[in-house]
Amino acid sequence: MRILISADMEGATGVTWPDDVLPGASQWERCRSLFTSDVNAAVRGFYDGGADEVIVNEAHWTMRNLLLEQLDERTQLLTGRHKALSMVEGVQHGDVDGIAFVGYHAGAGMEGVLAHTYLANQITGVWLNDVPASEGLLNAHVVAEFGVPVVLVTGDDVACEDALGYAPEALKVAVKDHVSRYAAVCRTPARTAADIRAAAKEAASLAVRHEPVRGGPFTVAVEFDAEHLAMAATVVPGVDRIGERKVAYTSETMYEGIRAFKAVTTIVSAAVEEQYG
Repeated sequence: MRILISADMEGATGVTWPDDVLPGASQWERCRSLFTSDVNAAVRGFYDGGADEVIVNEAHWTMRNLLLEQLDERTQLLTGRHKALSMVEGVQHGDVDGIAFVGYHAGAGMEGVLAHTYLANQITGVWLNDVPASEGLLNAHVVAEFGVPVVLVTGDDVACEDALGYAPEALKVAVKDHVSRYAAVCRTPARTAADIRAAAKEAASLAVRHEPVRGGPFTVAVEFDAEHLAMAATVVPGVDRIGERKVAYTSETMYEGIRAFKAVTTIVSAAVEEQYG
């Protein structure tokens, strides 16, 4: 049994505001340990449940936040940016039996601690075939095309509720309860580590590959907080404006769809000015 963990940071234990997750910010170094603790708990739980191998793909910001020296020695860490499938890199090789979304969060325009989709502020909403889409929903459709089930989701309570829509059978662990975008009622690391480990152990039984799901075509719509960002996104072939601040494109597969989404967000982030956005 081979498990892939896609590890994001906004949904980690104790994380509630930007300084907790922005590299170099005041609380980032402290929260790296909390983030690593959540991932370790999942790794250990999957091994408790019979996994033969657990691979961790770092999926937050620079994708260089987890502390390798603190990780369980049985695992391996894929760290760094510019990967073909970004947050779920590794699922495409045909040897992954189940995937865990650790530290995930709600999507842009939704309630939830540090809710966003790919870009921290500039995207105000994403829809997949007219359904509001978080990173979890987008990534779940990608991994389904490779026959890989989502078996575990951790994050705040809103992220766990969101996961009911895209991975109803997966185990869910809420490490904090949403109060506002920048506030939460947080469980202690000792408690969340125990909860995640227990859930991962149980989730290992769900790691059974299935037939690839071909659910296309997929239409992705993205709304931005400024008109010029929508204009910038149309540099990507196939991306058209459908409103003053909104664009859309259609892909036959989510493999193509997520890669196009990455292109759109990369172009848009380069079009943001420091003061006026």
